[in-house]
Amino acid sequence: MKETEPTNALARALRFIGVRRAAWLTAIALIIFIAFSQALRDQRVIVHQVTRSDVVQSIVASGRVESPLRVNIGSQIIGTVASVPVVEGDVVKAGQLLMLLEDGEAKASLAQAHAAVVQANTRLLQLREVGLPLALQVLRQAEVNLHNMYRQYERIRELEAQGFVGLAQLDDAQRTLDLAKSHLSAAQVQVKTNRSQGSDYLLAQAALEQANANVQIAIAKLSYTQIQAPVNGTLISHDVERGNVVQPGKTLMVLSPEDPMQLVVQIDEKNLAYIQYGQAAIGSADAYPNERFEATLTYINPSIDPQRGSVKVKFSVPNPPAYLKQDMTVSVDIEVAHRTNALVVPVEVVFDSTSNAPWVMKINDGRAQHQPVQLGVRGSGKVEIISGLQQGDQVISANTTTLIEGQRVHAVLNNSKLK
Repeated sequence: MKETEPTNALARALRFIGVRRAAWLTAIALIIFIAFSQALRDQRVIVHQVTRSDVVQSIVASGRVESPLRVNIGSQIIGTVASVPVVEGDVVKAGQLLMLLEDGEAKASLAQAHAAVVQANTRLLQLREVGLPLALQVLRQAEVNLHNMYRQYERIRELEAQGFVGLAQLDDAQRTLDLAKSHLSAAQVQVKTNRSQGSDYLLAQAALEQANANVQIAIAKLSYTQIQAPVNGTLISHDVERGNVVQPGKTLMVLSPEDPMQLVVQIDEKNLAYIQYGQAAIGSADAYPNERFEATLTYINPSIDPQRGSVKVKFSVPNPPAYLKQDMTVSVDIEVAHRTNALVVPVEVVFDSTSNAPWVMKINDGRAQHQPVQLGVRGSGKVEIISGLQQGDQVISANTTTLIEGQRVHAVLNNSKLK
C-alpha cells in the first residue's frame, strides 16, 4: 500500500500537466489562426489604376559607324581619251564630266541608226498610202476581169453546144477564165499582206522597232564616251591623260563619296517583324551620350546570323555630326509603334507578360480577382491593354506573391503616374 499511493499521485500529476499543456497548445494554435486570418482579410496592397496615355514601343540596338567605301571609275569601252577636265582633289557632283573619249565613230553610228528609223517609217507610210490603195485597185480590176471572163466563157460554151465554134475555142476560154481566177487570188493576197495585220505590214513594223532599238544602242555607246561621276565626292586620284587608249576593266580614277555615313547594328531576330525600310531612328555615340542625331533605316540583311541570332541592319545619317568617326560605338533607338490615348498599366502588374495568356490581379469588390488581358504596344515601363480592363480599374503589382484568388485586400493607391 505504501508503494501504490505515491505512484497514483504521480500519475495524477502527470495527467494534470498533460491536460494543461494540450490546452495551452490549442490556445496558441487558435491565436495564430485568428491572427493569420485577420492578416489575410486586412492585407494592405499597393495598387495601380488603369489610365490612358500615349505609349511608344521602340527597339534599341548597338553597333558601329561605317564610312562609305571608295568608288573605282573606269571605261566601259575601248577608246582614246579626248580630255580630262578634272584634277586630283576636285570636289565633284553626281553627273559631272570626269573624262571624255573621242566620239566621232559613236556619233556616226547614231546618225546611221536614226537614218534606219526614217527608212523604216517611210516603208510603213508607203504601205499605208501607196501599197494598200494600189493593191485594192488591182483587186477591183481582177474582180471585173474575172466577171468578164466568166461571161465570155459562158457564151462560148453555148456556141460550142450549138455547133458554131469548135472545142478548141472552148478550151481557150476555160484557160482564160482560170487565169483570171488566179489573178483575183493574187490580188486578194496582196491586199491582205498590205493591211495592218498583214505580213508585209508586220515585217515593216518589226523593221521599225529594230531600227529604234539600234538607236538606243547607239545612244548608249555614245554615252560611254562621257565618263561621269556616279555620286558626289572628292577625286582622290586619277591615272589617265589625254591621248591615252583606255579599255574596260582598268581603274582610271578613284572617288571618295560624300554619301551619308552609315551605322551598322545587330538587331535581335525576334524584332525583325517590327523593322522596315525608311524607318526613322535616333542615334547616339557612346562617347557623346548626351548628343542625338537622326538616322534612317536603309538596309536589312536577308540572312540571319545563326551564332548571334541577329540580323545586320544599316542606317544612313543624312546630317552626321562632326564628332562621328569611323568605327565609333553607337546606339540606335528605333520607334516601331506608337499609340495615342491608349489604355495602359505599368509593366510590373502583368503576370506572364511574355506568354500567350497574360493576366493581372484586379481588385473587384475589395477582393483579389484573376483577370486575363490582351496586351498591345509595350513602351518604356508601361504596356497597352487591348481588352480585359477598363479605365479606372485597380490592379495589384505582380510582385505581390502572397495573395490568393478571392482574398480580401486593403488597397493603397500608388502615387506615381504613368506618363
